Amino acid sequence: MGKQVDYEKMKKSSRVQKIAGKSITYILLTLWALMVLFPFYWMILTSVKSYSAYNSEYIPSLYTLSPTLENYAEAFTAVPLAGYFWNTLIFTVITTALMLVVTVLAAFAFARLEFRGKNAAFTIFLSLMMIPNELVIITNYVTITNMDLRNTFSGLILPSVTSVFYIYLLKENFEQVPDQLYYAAKVDGTHDLKYLWKVLIPICKPTIVTITILKVIECWNSYVWPRLITDDEAYFLVSNGIQEIRESGFGRENIPAMMAAVVVISVPLVILFLLFHKKIMAGVARGGTKG
Repeated sequence: MGKQVDYEKMKKSSRVQKIAGKSITYILLTLWALMVLFPFYWMILTSVKSYSAYNSEYIPSLYTLSPTLENYAEAFTAVPLAGYFWNTLIFTVITTALMLVVTVLAAFAFARLEFRGKNAAFTIFLSLMMIPNELVIITNYVTITNMDLRNTFSGLILPSVTSVFYIYLLKENFEQVPDQLYYAAKVDGTHDLKYLWKVLIPICKPTIVTITILKVIECWNSYVWPRLITDDEAYFLVSNGIQEIRESGFGRENIPAMMAAVVVISVPLVILFLLFHKKIMAGVARGGTKG
């Protein structure tokens, strides 16, 4: 009887500990979420405040009783924000498409093809991840400048069409596909490109989708390279455009309109991530495990 009572007490104590542990975890996660989301809330709040209301606040207010959308209209009329959007869209679409072609072919070659020095070549290839990005930018800048490609879309796009990490991620994913499928396809007379298109790409679609989304986000947020290689406003991306707005008199004087421009630029990425965040996590997890 005593043992049963002790078992019940232990069971109840364990349940209390689990509840307490979960409660602490949720409280910490809630606090962390508030810390992360507050800058976005403040950005949106400022963007819907009128210019006069914002400047009349000696102590910043956490809410507004008279929201307005005038700042969004001014963000598109006072500066060429639509042009920055169009440039970014061209840069993102072309760069992502070329990157997918290069990444898929390179990953397939390292995962399925046999050639002399493959392992050594892949080891050297991976070692490129150890090189600081600043050194690569310097080399790319000199190369693009010598090719007279500054202030062109070609100069913006070419250095961004490959990624060692994405090739490695997709290679690991390709290697998870059983070798028997490849050998059976070869027996049937299927050439490598057809096997890649008909078998590997459909099976590894989650990882390819993940790579595509991550590359789109990377291109949309690209700042350092476009800032270095372009000084012509006709080729500015949204990140550079926002910097120009901030440095100009318009950006420094009309903070609500500046925030409205930032909101407009941020919304596409937020929507993209909310729609595909599960695919991103699933793709990264699948590409990082073998067996």
